[in-house]
Amino acid sequence: MEAQQASPDSSSEECTVLETLPGKGTALICSQHKGKVSALYCLACENPVCVDCMNGEHAEHPTDSLENIVDQHLAALQDRVDSAKNRLPQIREAVQCLRDILQQLNSQRSSIEEDIHSSFSELHKTLDTRKSVLLMELEVTYGLKQKVLQAQLDTLLQEEAAINYNCSLTGEALDGGNKAVILQTHKDVGERLSDLASQGLPLQPEENDQLDLMMEIEGLRKSIHNLGTIVTTNAVASQTEVSGDGLEQCVVGQPATVIITTRDKSGGLCKTGNAIISAEVCTPGGSVADGEIVDLKNGTYEFQYTVKKEGNFSLALRLYDQHIKGSPFQLKVTSSPDDSSPTTTAANSPGSRSRQKGVRRGGSLFSTPKKKVNPIEDDLIFRIGTKGRNKGEFTNLQGVAACSEGKILIADSNNQCVQIFSNTGEFHSRFGVRGRSPGQLQRPTGVAVHPNGDIIIADYDNKWVSIFSSEGKYKAKLGSGRLMGPKGVSVDQNGHVIVVDNKACTVFIFQPSGKLVTKFGSRGNGDRQFAGPHFAAVNNNNEIIITDFHNHSVKVFNADGEFLLKFGSNGEGNGQFNAPTGVAVDVNGNIIVADWGNSRIQVFDGSGSFLSYINTAADPLYGPQGLALTSDGHVVVADSGNHCFKVYRYLQ
Repeated sequence: MEAQQASPDSSSEECTVLETLPGKGTALICSQHKGKVSALYCLACENPVCVDCMNGEHAEHPTDSLENIVDQHLAALQDRVDSAKNRLPQIREAVQCLRDILQQLNSQRSSIEEDIHSSFSELHKTLDTRKSVLLMELEVTYGLKQKVLQAQLDTLLQEEAAINYNCSLTGEALDGGNKAVILQTHKDVGERLSDLASQGLPLQPEENDQLDLMMEIEGLRKSIHNLGTIVTTNAVASQTEVSGDGLEQCVVGQPATVIITTRDKSGGLCKTGNAIISAEVCTPGGSVADGEIVDLKNGTYEFQYTVKKEGNFSLALRLYDQHIKGSPFQLKVTSSPDDSSPTTTAANSPGSRSRQKGVRRGGSLFSTPKKKVNPIEDDLIFRIGTKGRNKGEFTNLQGVAACSEGKILIADSNNQCVQIFSNTGEFHSRFGVRGRSPGQLQRPTGVAVHPNGDIIIADYDNKWVSIFSSEGKYKAKLGSGRLMGPKGVSVDQNGHVIVVDNKACTVFIFQPSGKLVTKFGSRGNGDRQFAGPHFAAVNNNNEIIITDFHNHSVKVFNADGEFLLKFGSNGEGNGQFNAPTGVAVDVNGNIIVADWGNSRIQVFDGSGSFLSYINTAADPLYGPQGLALTSDGHVVVADSGNHCFKVYRYLQ
């Protein structure tokens, strides 16, 4: 019988098959010795063998019971299965993290896409406005010049006609030779001819024909060519490194510094700035030290902080909300340098070079925003903010609230936080962590303050409303499973939470406990319908006022959701809207409305009759969103397109 060709990794010892024997169950049968059971295991060849095999070619090899070896392999396999399964929670956590990042990336893309469309639409609008102004200026200038020249021309033509007429009469008399006619003509026309001959006439042009157009197109074209840029980095927290003396030890009252060096997924150095880094120095009680982050614009960042008391602190450094490698670090703060020596050094770090003097630093998580006061006389008192992600900086700010304690609250949507300021514009605090878990914020768009001091936040992307204490500690959420895209929130006189669901085109009213009181509205253009409603306000009669964005109107309902009245239509005239957004009510029941598309603020009485504008001419609004009345009677508005909020005088 011809032998079967073996595979390259086979051997003659691999000679067992699995068979069922009568009365013996399933066993390994030796193929070399028919009917023999392989009850042993050759340790040298790592194969099952039978007794006959041991008397033959395996005679010199050590063996063990096959059952023992199987038990050992079973235990080893189970250990490996358990080890593999232990990786699953880490994988699931990483998967969720990546999904959150992808969701945020998609959200950022959508937001930036919206910003690009909005910005260029506004540029088109600005260009069209400028075109209209230039054409109007041309017509006015032309009209003035033409009027002067035409008047001069008419005068000269009249004089020419008068001279021709009188000369013609005189010529006829002279040609006739009639002495009586000549005497009469001299009497009637002679003096008139003398006046015409001696009269001063506007013979020199009293205007010129210059009408030129100066358009610096090339500079504008270059500016437009370089307009806007997409900012990002490839930095990841798991590869980013931290160094410096301030990493583990510092002295009370003296600045300590750490250097953050960003790296990509392969460990390569990132060579550009603009990464989103946050830093917190905390005690177990939660207090924060003073400090600031400086972007050195080369992929490295300097965090300098000062601690005012001794003790053990925690330094948390995050890149895109992820802990940087090694974070949080434990800090020991001593009263003098001699109390302990630093365990790390920044001598060889990228940031060990000395700080240049006289360099103006950008904003940071710990810097204080500067208040910009209006130099031109209008209703603007001051503005706060620029585009950014640090304290006093905003990225797509939306909702605004004010409370009786003299504070202004801003829902900083794309920075996933709420920032709090005093009525005079001084920064107070901020809170919020990006995420999709309870207590985290994904896209805060509306904010309100409950009479008990709680802060209520509409989270559009998380599809719920979060409730925080006045100190920013998470307490509860409501509307989960019911809401599709909450935009604005308010509180009525019963303490109920009013939620404007932009996506569902519905207004929900909840108790603070989360119990639904009532809801009203659907998609459409009827009196009780909405098309992308935005914000809500409540007047002294506990009536609910809703801005209906795409229906270009404001609608008023009673506390049970029954329609009372509406006002507004699409347009640019007094009392018209181009997508209303923020709304507030003063003590007299007057309704103040942010007119997003027309970039203005209008004031109406309680019945919807137009009263006036807030004067915003000196520093024009650009897509205003949320709006509120401060406790000292001013109007505060989120100027979303200009990445700031503004406070205006308002006479009630």
